[in-house]
Amino acid sequence: MSLLRLNIFRSIDWVLFVAVLPLLVVGLLAMSSFTESNYFFDRQLLWITLSLVVFFVLSLVDWSFLRRSWIIASIYVFGLFVLFLLPMFGLTTRGVQSWFTFGGVSLQPVDFMKIVLVLILAKYFSRRHIEIANIRHIFISGLYAFIPFLAVLFQPDFGSAIIIFLIWLGMALVSGISKKHLALVFGVSVFAFLIAWMFVFAPYQKDRIVTFIHPLADIQGTGYNALQSTIAVGSGEVFGKGVGYGTQSRLKFLPEFQTDFIFAAFAEEWGFIGVLILFFIFGIIIWRILKNASLGETNFEILFGLGLAITFMSHFVIHVGMNIGLLPVTGLTLPFVSYGGSHLMASFIGLGILMGMRKHALSFHKDDMDKEFLGGL
Repeated sequence: MSLLRLNIFRSIDWVLFVAVLPLLVVGLLAMSSFTESNYFFDRQLLWITLSLVVFFVLSLVDWSFLRRSWIIASIYVFGLFVLFLLPMFGLTTRGVQSWFTFGGVSLQPVDFMKIVLVLILAKYFSRRHIEIANIRHIFISGLYAFIPFLAVLFQPDFGSAIIIFLIWLGMALVSGISKKHLALVFGVSVFAFLIAWMFVFAPYQKDRIVTFIHPLADIQGTGYNALQSTIAVGSGEVFGKGVGYGTQSRLKFLPEFQTDFIFAAFAEEWGFIGVLILFFIFGIIIWRILKNASLGETNFEILFGLGLAITFMSHFVIHVGMNIGLLPVTGLTLPFVSYGGSHLMASFIGLGILMGMRKHALSFHKDDMDKEFLGGL
């Protein structure tokens, strides 16, 4: 038992773990404050418990076996298989067919597919980092992302499709893509967007993009959510209205406050000071992920950590951007804060894998870790 405790202690980056805890608490407070019952609070508390158990278990695993091509390829193919089952067996909510339901429990496969995509791209780029300037590797790696991107876009889940694209783009950039190739990628992306606009996007998704360009054109219709969100953020002023006193949420003016617009609900209650603290905490989380990535034993572990950081940053920036009216409403969660079991479980799976990689890197980077614990924080 003492050996198991020692392994757990050595596996965990406790600065990272402690930084996540206040975000979980903030989310629970938001869910408890604005509803007559504690449905969201109780469900989220259960998901947090399960996710933490998974996190600690995964942190004990030696993940070096993921370097084997057939293993990571099998996981990737299985993830795609699950995504392509959604059109036949998935649950449709608000016009999006993105969930499987099992006895009252809903899971969104794309949240887990994001972690799988980070893994397979880390595997691919880690073996080809020297010749990454060869444009064929840009297109091959892009294919890994394009297949799930297309599957998610047809659900249609525009927000998750954007995250999948940003994961690929970010990991390609940190792998050493040239500026010339980046310009080519941008051109291809614009062309793909035009094709998607004409043949893929649902009418409500087009409305959201048009609303982004003209946010006040239809405040009673497609622009209503964005308007109420910006009102909530602005009404928080400097110190906020206090926990439980957010009128936009309590009076149901702010829709989906526990998921898509939880940042706006938070900003209304905690104010500008609270927002600064929230940004600071997320900054610590990203810093610690990048710190652990830098200690990776091989390029695979390093690139996985970088990809995980890119995933969290993409979610955070887009969620906040759409809540303050700078980006279109895409329905993305705020990591560790928004209600939902799938994204929470997937986030802790990603962190658990990173901690397992960190444990294996402890001996490999012993001097670096000694410096860190001696005051390198």
